[in-house]
Amino acid sequence: MTNPIAWSTGKLRFFRRPFHEYTLTERVALSQMPLFVTTLLTAFLIWAFFPTTMGNPLFVTFLVSQIAIMALCYLVPWNRLPYTSFLVIPLLDFVSIALGREGGQESLTGISLLAVFPVIWLCASGYYPRAALWLSFLGPLAIIWVPLLVRGALTGQDLARSLLLPVMMLGIGVSVSVLTLSMMRQQRELEEKDAQLQDNLRISQRQESLLNTVLDTVHLGVLAVDADGHDVLMNRKQRTNHELARPKDIADPNESQLLVFGPDRKTLVPVEDRPVRRAVLGETFTDYLVWLGSGSDQRAFVTTARAMKDTDGKFAGSVIAFSDVTDLVNALTAKDDFVSSVSHEFRTPLTSILGYVEILLGDEPEESQRGMLEIVRRNSERLLTLVSDLLSSRNGQLIVTPHAVDVAELVRASVSSAIPRAAASGVVLSAETPDRLEAHVDGPRISQVLDNLVSNAIKYSPDGGNVLVSLAQKDGQLACRVSDTGMGMTAEDASEVFAKFFRTSNVRRTAIPGVGLGLPISKAIVEAHGGTIGVESSLGEGTTFTFHVPV
Repeated sequence: MTNPIAWSTGKLRFFRRPFHEYTLTERVALSQMPLFVTTLLTAFLIWAFFPTTMGNPLFVTFLVSQIAIMALCYLVPWNRLPYTSFLVIPLLDFVSIALGREGGQESLTGISLLAVFPVIWLCASGYYPRAALWLSFLGPLAIIWVPLLVRGALTGQDLARSLLLPVMMLGIGVSVSVLTLSMMRQQRELEEKDAQLQDNLRISQRQESLLNTVLDTVHLGVLAVDADGHDVLMNRKQRTNHELARPKDIADPNESQLLVFGPDRKTLVPVEDRPVRRAVLGETFTDYLVWLGSGSDQRAFVTTARAMKDTDGKFAGSVIAFSDVTDLVNALTAKDDFVSSVSHEFRTPLTSILGYVEILLGDEPEESQRGMLEIVRRNSERLLTLVSDLLSSRNGQLIVTPHAVDVAELVRASVSSAIPRAAASGVVLSAETPDRLEAHVDGPRISQVLDNLVSNAIKYSPDGGNVLVSLAQKDGQLACRVSDTGMGMTAEDASEVFAKFFRTSNVRRTAIPGVGLGLPISKAIVEAHGGTIGVESSLGEGTTFTFHVPV
């Protein structure tokens, strides 16, 4: 129920809470209260200045009826009756005011103006608006006309004089109705917006709960920071990581005090190079390795950062992910140590074999024996070169000695030596080269690259096919392309093909022999020449390796 007085007297101190929060009985009583209080003030004025009027039965009936109506507001169980039944109260007020006017108008004029209270109540209730407007006119009119009709002294002048009050009350009723309807529309809009906000809040809370659950479930540390570097979000795993990097004697360290070390596990990373600081500065990076903590608890983390943008495209912060790769880093270190150890162990007997072969060749053996010794020496030298390459790739170094070489001849020699193996595999091997193409390169190393690529092309064409080796010169670059029509590989495998010991899943299933070192070594040789090597492949359609080196 809309209260006619609530919005006009809402600032009174006795309204300690919003009107709609009161019970229906309290709202009915509060709506009647202004008229009741005004009636008491009227009674006081009459008693003080016109005591004889207090003996008028009509005026006394007016006072008693107001008390009775006020009592009804509290005693009637309005919540059990039809909701608009409380509108009977302003109708009773019209009757009561009519009695008061007849009993007291000779003493105190203007009692009929009390009709403004039930008019406001009816029009502000929002129920039956047309009937309320009619009553706002007819009610005050009846207060004046009914007594005139009862007395039988009705004249045209009396009727004309009595129209001002009903018309004025009608105007008030229209104004109140317009305001009430406007307020009701606003209230409905606010309620709809409130419902929408509540729905959005529930959706946001569910999404927040889901996000927190996901972040606490994944085995990654996730940290979100705003543009000023303040933490916005940190999941449970990242809180553990932060605690690992915290010095034991500092309860709340800043970024410069955290234990963040470089790959050597001993040198503290400068503040400006630390993942969080780089992210706050708006950098985007992937797989940046750092070590957190110290001593036996130290752990390796690969960090990745992505910047966040606001609706205007401005930097609003970053999200940093911390992935624990300690076991992987330790495994790679152990593997490199194993390769280095085995390579050193191979080098000693190979050197000894080559030494004795040289001695035997120096004794001028028979031609048949010389041929076998040459084979032993050539393969021992090749194996020793492979061992040296293993050591070089492990240390990240590979030494080349460039000199003038006819690369076209190197290509033809590599293809010629591989023809028997290609024929055994049903592969048609061919070369397209100029008659001569000189370049300043390390001949044996480039031959090693060619042998690796041609060998792989034949090996990974188990069902036969074609292998083409082409050589050309363009823009001061030597370009060599080795193409096959073999099994090919996926884009994901192609992106990892130059990693040490990597072998594609398809190759592992077909049990084709290999250790995954030929391509990494070839890449190292090409890059040592200042060149590049790349691969294009489609699963089931073949592969093309292309390397470029400066002429």
